[in-house]
Amino acid sequence: MTRIIAGAARGARLDVPGSGTRPTSDRVRESLFGALESADAMVGARVLDLYAGSGALGLESLSRGASSVDLVEHGRTAVGIIRRNAGVVAKAGALSPARVHQSSVRAFLQRTTGPFDLVFTDPPYDLGDEAMNGDLLALAPLLAPEALVVIERAKRSSPPELAAAGLELLREKTYGDTTLWWATPRAADDAASA
Repeated sequence: MTRIIAGAARGARLDVPGSGTRPTSDRVRESLFGALESADAMVGARVLDLYAGSGALGLESLSRGASSVDLVEHGRTAVGIIRRNAGVVAKAGALSPARVHQSSVRAFLQRTTGPFDLVFTDPPYDLGDEAMNGDLLALAPLLAPEALVVIERAKRSSPPELAAAGLELLREKTYGDTTLWWATPRAADDAASA
């Protein structure tokens, strides 16, 4: 069980799937959302939460003022939990509804239109580097020009191939066994010269 940290649904309790997902720790979520608030990255943002698990990252954004949240998860059990959690957050005061999609990440990225302002991608630690980097390539055309992409992986994982997806690294931070990479689309003139 985890809770929404702040915003309209502060304190709302969220269920977490019993297996098959790896929830972001409270410490990492608090640090991440503190930094996102400092960057004024959530109010009015169109948010995409890939490999959503319990939906905690996307739903936290919704509680803090995101204008829309799409949560993508493949596992049927996890999707049921995300739907329940989205209902809890809506009842607790979130103004916009969350859209929950039962789909593989790649299939969703190939059929959606975007643009997205804030994207969380928190794939299972056992997802291979090639699959993760392929997700970033599929995501890149769906990003708003000033979008933020936050990638969560195990510290021992290879860094994402951001340049190949037209992204540039803004920051990298490690918390125990977890590393977060923050990226943004490269400016058109930078991408042309790369």
